[in-house]
Amino acid sequence: MSTSQKQKENDKKVQLLISEIQSKDEKKIVKALQGLKVHGSAKIIAPLIETWNSGISESLEQTIIEFIGDLKQSNTSDPIMECINNKAYVSIRQKLLSTIWNSKVDYSEYFVDFVRIAVEGDFMEGVECLTILENLEGPFEEYQFLDAQVELSLYAEQTNKEPRKQQIISEIALIVKDLERQHIAF
Repeated sequence: MSTSQKQKENDKKVQLLISEIQSKDEKKIVKALQGLKVHGSAKIIAPLIETWNSGISESLEQTIIEFIGDLKQSNTSDPIMECINNKAYVSIRQKLLSTIWNSKVDYSEYFVDFVRIAVEGDFMEGVECLTILENLEGPFEEYQFLDAQVELSLYAEQTNKEPRKQQIISEIALIVKDLERQHIAF
């Protein structure tokens, strides 16, 4: 079998698995997730998160969280971040963020996104973003630090700040400064 035939075969399997994910049948979804461990593709991220967002059992939610957290392919970070930044998924955003800080995928390029989400989001999203930022390894670019400072200054301009969130944002500001110092040192 040629490489293109193998690719077409794999694409067919992935499409079938996506349709099972979208079926709303939790047994099919769990089976599809097992199949996706073998025939994985970044194409499944958006349909999987859409299914999650549509309302599922706690056990299936835990299975999906573990599945996303176990992803190793670097090309999965873009579709995951697209979903995190999509306002349609705000109800599951905190749990989706929790899959990142334990992930084997590098999310360093999204450094500013995590600062922005912490500023815009609620306390628990801020906690998740703080944990993510503490675990990012870089490398980082100078513009990321400048953009992060802009996001933090937007928070500083807000009134009626929740004290717990204010503490989290202060810790994030320290992380940004520390990472910037380390970046300049290199």
